[in-house]
Amino acid sequence: MTRFNNCVGLALLAGLMTTGVLVSAKADVKDFEFQLIQNELKKGDAVVVVRLVDKRTKAPVPNAVIFAKRIDMAPDGMATMAEKVEELPSTVPGEYRFTTNLSMQGRWQLSLGAKVQGETGSVQGKLIVKALP
Repeated sequence: MTRFNNCVGLALLAGLMTTGVLVSAKADVKDFEFQLIQNELKKGDAVVVVRLVDKRTKAPVPNAVIFAKRIDMAPDGMATMAEKVEELPSTVPGEYRFTTNLSMQGRWQLSLGAKVQGETGSVQGKLIVKALP
């Protein structure tokens, strides 16, 4: 009976240790970030492409749900100067495409909020795109 209890105890301990390792390996929303593919675009109708990456592995993160998107000229002191942003279908896993009108030359801030599958919380990002003449 003692041998049985020792085996059960070891199996339980191994299971708890494995579970602890799996739980601690879970990512935090701070482990993800949006990155611009191109930070300068021509003024007018534009397609802004961003990549969502896991900062720990540098791997792209596909299938995130973008639930918030806004573009405005806050970096140039004109936060009320905003344009519509529409999400386009993605052609590359981990890349997210948006169409907008950069109606004025200057710096535009693209603000994004996303939910990464399997993670608690949301990833937030603010990226600066420069509209050129």
